[in-house]
Amino acid sequence: LQESESETRLDGETASDSESKSEFGGSSPVPTSDDTPEVLNRALSNLSSRWKNWWVRGILTLAMITFFFIIIYLGPMVLMTIVMCVQIKCFHEIITIGYNVYHSYELPWFRTLSWYFLLCVNYFFYGETVTDYFFTLVQREEPLRILSKYHRFISFALYLTGFCMFVLSLVKKHYRLQFYMFGWTHVTLLIVVTQSHLIIHNLFEGMIWFIVPISCVICNDIMAYMFGFFFGRTPLIKLSPKKTWEGFIGGFFSTVLFGLLLSYVMSGYRCFTCPVEFNNDTNSFTVDCEPSELFQLQEYNIPVVLQSVVGWKTVRMYPFQIHSIALSTFASLIGPFGGFFASGFKRAFKIKDFANTIPGHGGIMDRFDCQYLMATFVNVYIASFIRGPNPSKLIQQFLTLRPDQQLHIFNTLKAHLVDRGILGSLEDA
Repeated sequence: LQESESETRLDGETASDSESKSEFGGSSPVPTSDDTPEVLNRALSNLSSRWKNWWVRGILTLAMITFFFIIIYLGPMVLMTIVMCVQIKCFHEIITIGYNVYHSYELPWFRTLSWYFLLCVNYFFYGETVTDYFFTLVQREEPLRILSKYHRFISFALYLTGFCMFVLSLVKKHYRLQFYMFGWTHVTLLIVVTQSHLIIHNLFEGMIWFIVPISCVICNDIMAYMFGFFFGRTPLIKLSPKKTWEGFIGGFFSTVLFGLLLSYVMSGYRCFTCPVEFNNDTNSFTVDCEPSELFQLQEYNIPVVLQSVVGWKTVRMYPFQIHSIALSTFASLIGPFGGFFASGFKRAFKIKDFANTIPGHGGIMDRFDCQYLMATFVNVYIASFIRGPNPSKLIQQFLTLRPDQQLHIFNTLKAHLVDRGILGSLEDA
């Protein structure tokens, strides 16, 4: 009867919530402390808390942007390494919150199993990525070829081992808490690992698909904060009382304009627009190609309604800039909902930030709550509107077939080209 009672308690708390609290030892908030460096504290001691927070956030934001430029300069391999490090840190922050909020200090194997499942899921996702993008290298090395061939079976066996370990770790007095934390771990894996995997996939499509979306989210975050700080009057959403409509709208227009300008600049450089590929001869990543139509200047007619306003009939721009409007619009209108979701999560467990990693900003997850949602959108957008059949991957798969299968495909393709008159015309030429 106690578990099925639905009468609402104080602050939306139900009877079942109270019961869970008693079992988990209460839900006191995770303590937070002032993590601002002492140098900044002394330098800004004469300012009010509002302006002090503004300067701390501003200085640390500039530092993070500088670090972002440095890792871009260092190339794709460093970017992928950073994405992996961010993924691990975000996973650690969320798991630690569950560990502290639910007071799960006595659970056997909880942290060990959490990190083991992280290893399993990463092996599953990145194993297939390695096979796709490092095909020749994988086929050249016997151990890698075996791991690639039986990748899914090995992944399932690893996960099944963790599942059995969890069942064996169940303790009579902690059944419910252990299943809570089992679910907590898997939801965290779904949010963090899956979406960081998509970020790396976007990177392989070309660094521009990695840099522009991330930069749009950063720009929207900064400009929404600036507009809200100086002009904000109207609350936007109860989950984040400091967010205002003025900041939301100002951030939107600023982000769309920023996306157009950044896309124009980056579309002229092959190092940003070409897919990231692995060169088997040099055993290194290469970014060199003939730019696709997306990154070649084209002339577009301006709608008649706007011609009298701007005074132009046509405009030359890259097709990617049109796609950048969709990316920046999502980053400014839908992306913030990733932040609102994180705010609701933190309110549910009475914590201010995910961690104290970055002074004035919170934890790494506080900075990447919108980025993960953005990465998923970009991956879906590329698959739906940009990516077509990849000839190089088809050839890779073709070369793994038996000689008789290759010959059958060759004869079928030859007959098809002859029927269409393509092969005959080539031979005549």
